[in-house]
Amino acid sequence: MSGPNVSDTTSSSGSGELRGVWFSYLDWMEMPSDPKAFQEKTDLIMEDIRSKGLNAIFCHVHSHSDSYGKKLKTFPESNLVPTKKTAPEFDPLSYMIDSAHKHGLSFHAWLNPYRVTGYAKKWEDVPADSFLNTWVNNGNVLLHDGEYYLNPARKEVQDLLVSAVKEVVTSYPVDGVQFDDYFYPELSDRQSFDYSDYESSGSSKSLTEWRRDNVSALIRSVHEAVHEGNPKAVFGVSPVPLLSSLRSDKAYFVDIDLWMSSNQYVDYIMPQIYHGFEAKTGKGVSAPHAYATCLSDWIKLKDKLQSPVKLCVGLALYKCNTDTWDGNETPEWLRYSDIISREIQYARNTGAVSGFGVFAYQNFDDEEKQEELNNMKKVFS
Repeated sequence: MSGPNVSDTTSSSGSGELRGVWFSYLDWMEMPSDPKAFQEKTDLIMEDIRSKGLNAIFCHVHSHSDSYGKKLKTFPESNLVPTKKTAPEFDPLSYMIDSAHKHGLSFHAWLNPYRVTGYAKKWEDVPADSFLNTWVNNGNVLLHDGEYYLNPARKEVQDLLVSAVKEVVTSYPVDGVQFDDYFYPELSDRQSFDYSDYESSGSSKSLTEWRRDNVSALIRSVHEAVHEGNPKAVFGVSPVPLLSSLRSDKAYFVDIDLWMSSNQYVDYIMPQIYHGFEAKTGKGVSAPHAYATCLSDWIKLKDKLQSPVKLCVGLALYKCNTDTWDGNETPEWLRYSDIISREIQYARNTGAVSGFGVFAYQNFDDEEKQEELNNMKKVFS
């Protein structure tokens, strides 16, 4: 079923439009452990991505302070690399990059900056000889609500992450580096996590400003490292969608206004606007995260700051044809099969959007997503 027209005109994609899909550690876990089978499946994946009208893959290379490439030594090799035990000399990341390029796709190395554990990884999965075991005792790794994080306040952590990025862009022919939304965790108790570092720093800034400075210092250094390592590569961040969330004094600590006002932090920003046009609040009124409203807020910010940063949009394929709550009696995701395609068209019609990211590759084979994917393919092809 098609949804309502969101514009009377539909502009075609401009040259250079980024159209990528996220390939996560969950997708890595589904890859074969035999090198030949891994190569064959990789080629099929790249063909599949290309056939959908996409031109890029955002692939995990560091998901939980671990690595997915044989040439990456800053972090220990991930237990999620399928060929780690069966073929320890085989470099799956190298093959994936080569295959992407052969199929006309750009390859963006996707990193979660501070995350150590969560979802598929527990502390027990950290290798016994990993430096992280020492860092958990010296404050460079912090425990919060049952999960471990690298400490954003520590210079050793920032230096490590910058080194990891340098290693990626100099060891492999990647076309870009991307961070997603794993920055500071939510800190309802503001005097927790890295608060002792704040106290010992002697900073005259507020705790919120100090934490934002920690993140911004890392982002600026990573941007510089990417361009020094490969002048043709780009660095982008894919944050949560609401500007009010990014400006919160309880989580993320992302100084989005600073990043967007300069060319020194990110080349593109890709907010995860994983919501439909009709999203409502619990009170039944249009939500601030509803797609058109949220995108408009980003465009207004870009215009206000005369930002040199390219604006892209993350889209929620994973929600399509599901009963994900969106404030409606019957979720929008169940009522329409062309939400993604309409969101792409709407964004293009603003003239302010330079690309898209689709979350996630693991949903490409879902039977209930096929109609949405076919409609997406029509506007991308």
